Amino acid sequence: MDRGTDTGATTGHGAGDGTAEHTAAGRVPLAVVVVDREGLVSHWSTGARRLFGTPKDDAVGRPALDLLPVSGALPDPDDTPPHAAYGAYDALGHDLESSLDGRLSYPAAGRARITVPGRDRDRDRVDVLWWAYPLVVPGPERLLVLAADAEALRQRDDEAVVAVERIAPGFALHTDFPGAEELARRLPEILPSMSVGESARIVAQVLELGYPVMEFSQNDRVPVTPDWGVPRRAERRARRERAARAVAEGLPVPADVRDEGEDLEHAAVRERLEFLNEVSGRIGTSLDLSRTIVEVSKAVVPRFTDVAGTYLREQVVAGEGFPEGVPDTTTMWHRVALEHTDEPGRWDDVVPVGEAMPFPAHTPFFQCMTTGEPVLVPRISEQMGHAIAAQFEKRDIRPLISNRSMLIVPLKARNVVLGFMILLRHPEREVFNDMDRVTGAELAARAGLVLDNARMYTYQENVAETLQDSMLPTIAAHMAGCDIATRYLPGTLLGRVGGDWFDSVKLPGARTALVVGDVMGHGLNSAAMMGQLRTAVQTMAALDLPPAQLLRNLDDLAQRLGEHYLATCLYAVYDPIASELHIANAGHIPPVLVRAVDGRSELLDLPTGAPIGVGGVPFEAVSVRVEPGDRLVMCTDGLVEVRGEDIGVGLATLCETAAHPAASMDDACDTIIRALAATFSETGRGGRKDDVALLMARLNGIEPEDVAEWRLAPDPVEVARARAVVREQLYGWGLDALTDTTTLLVGELVTNAIRHARGRRIELRLVRGDTLQCEVYDDDPTLPTLLSAAPTDEFGRGLRVLTTLAREWGTSRTGAGKTVWFELTLPRRR
Repeated sequence: MDRGTDTGATTGHGAGDGTAEHTAAGRVPLAVVVVDREGLVSHWSTGARRLFGTPKDDAVGRPALDLLPVSGALPDPDDTPPHAAYGAYDALGHDLESSLDGRLSYPAAGRARITVPGRDRDRDRVDVLWWAYPLVVPGPERLLVLAADAEALRQRDDEAVVAVERIAPGFALHTDFPGAEELARRLPEILPSMSVGESARIVAQVLELGYPVMEFSQNDRVPVTPDWGVPRRAERRARRERAARAVAEGLPVPADVRDEGEDLEHAAVRERLEFLNEVSGRIGTSLDLSRTIVEVSKAVVPRFTDVAGTYLREQVVAGEGFPEGVPDTTTMWHRVALEHTDEPGRWDDVVPVGEAMPFPAHTPFFQCMTTGEPVLVPRISEQMGHAIAAQFEKRDIRPLISNRSMLIVPLKARNVVLGFMILLRHPEREVFNDMDRVTGAELAARAGLVLDNARMYTYQENVAETLQDSMLPTIAAHMAGCDIATRYLPGTLLGRVGGDWFDSVKLPGARTALVVGDVMGHGLNSAAMMGQLRTAVQTMAALDLPPAQLLRNLDDLAQRLGEHYLATCLYAVYDPIASELHIANAGHIPPVLVRAVDGRSELLDLPTGAPIGVGGVPFEAVSVRVEPGDRLVMCTDGLVEVRGEDIGVGLATLCETAAHPAASMDDACDTIIRALAATFSETGRGGRKDDVALLMARLNGIEPEDVAEWRLAPDPVEVARARAVVREQLYGWGLDALTDTTTLLVGELVTNAIRHARGRRIELRLVRGDTLQCEVYDDDPTLPTLLSAAPTDEFGRGLRVLTTLAREWGTSRTGAGKTVWFELTLPRRR
């Protein structure tokens, strides 16, 4: 609070004035006193010195009750100002004493007669209006007391005094809180009808007192203190019981009960605010859309209503983008929740959760969803019950709704109706009234914001998962000479998007490239970088670059993309014919190789290398001899590492579980993931937070009888020989159906190789696997290109024939030349 500015009390007309002007409006100087936990004064403003006559130096540190003595004597009735509605002096004097000694846990207000030292005998008694606010702060301060001289109000003319129905503390427009002015400027952005001046006053109130503004009205000045002399709930209940007994016995209602009408009205408002505050605390505990929907429905049953049905637009339920446009008769509404106090199962068959339906224009539901305003039906008439029941084919809903009170409230966010709630009360319960309509609208407004937050989270999560899925490849379960299984588990933080990836690439010679990588970091930036690196790896792998050279090129690319591009990568090439693995590592955790002969597993000892993006570090590839049936397990560190735990524990568990026999590759992957999760749960470090990429390959190899190779001379006569040996080999494999196509394409490729060969080395190889593969090698590094041949051209048609007849074909450079290959689909076995 601004120590140099005294707070003032604002006066004005009560509710219903309907104008912006207040003829009796003014400002009355306030005394500001802060009391600590010991009941001692810790702050004494200039206004307090003027009102109570005690200097600040004499007041600070003294007991507050010594400085603010309360008299129990009542004033002369003729001197009682029209503000006596605040209550009797003696009762409020007691409340002030309770406030000052710390026994009051809620805000209070009242009037008191005090004695001011140093004044004349006829002026030493001062009629004071006061407000007390308990403080909940880390420091010693316990209570804030504001006080004003009531005599200042008496000095106005009679009409003005009569018009003054309420008085509440106002607040200075200047405080020493950082950011107060910025908050005051930004509040009108949320409430466009509010002026900057009004915004500044509200911000000052919140910052100085720490109490929220629950409601704002431009035409009505309401007390700041919520406990404005209203009886406690137990007292109100006792009074109502006394009134009920009096009526039952035919006796007159006690006067104190009759006179509490205004107090009960205030109490009802406070109870509504308590209910809304309670509901606000019960909904939105998570960002899960389904859970939020259930929370909203359960929050209002049975305290506010007996039946609550929630309907949402199709886009909201599907987790799609924000719905646009005003709903119409074709808009589909999904019943997503139904909570009631009736006997179990009574509503389930008639209005099951999950049903989607439109609503005709003549129904109150359509009125609510198109206007965005609550619709109140005090009692559902027989005619309206027939109209509502007509929407439910072959189901009679009338027994469930007839003669009930109904309130339909819209669930809105950003002025768009996301859904609505249908609230019903039993016939024997009090019908919904206008106050219920306001309460329901406020409830729906808060629920709408919570649902929209959950909807946005669901939508963003779906977008993130779609992005992640689009960047991860769909890997075939069977490649030449190997079987592959993969798993990707999104992280539990940062939108479930990460930079881990795996891939496999088909290479010439029936080989397969296996890749696992991990971009450092999380979020969309890491996912985007992962997509770039994965595409680059696929492109360079298709060029049949050696593993070490591929990582070298990838490192150069990452440096060109930016200094923050860092990633680890493990790149392996499996040759099923030679039974070899060629592996290069760029800062990644090593793979596990499980031997089929004895079931032994081991972490392969590889040169670690630096992560991709560091630059200037060489990469080295190693060759590992493998046997048919061996399994290679490659993963990212999210599987084997948890913060605070040694990664060696995870690697040891990985080796152990990878060796366990499994019925299938998928079962083997699941076993590894479960085992690692259980290991880290036992350590007490919590579950994993990082995403996980896991690739397992069973290296089956290709039998020697499924491979045929020939060496050809660079002589045109070798074309006929090539066709002959191919025809003979296909006959031996039982692939006669492919003879004509294969010999035609082999002739084209061998002719090109003889024409362009520089030396004497031309090789032809056939491989039988899931497909028939044919490769022709020559020592010319120039790759052939597909040309557009005119009808009179002598050359340029060979690759077009290859494109037309082959299932797939490609070219790649080798160490001293190139390879052109194609695949044909094997005929179905009968």
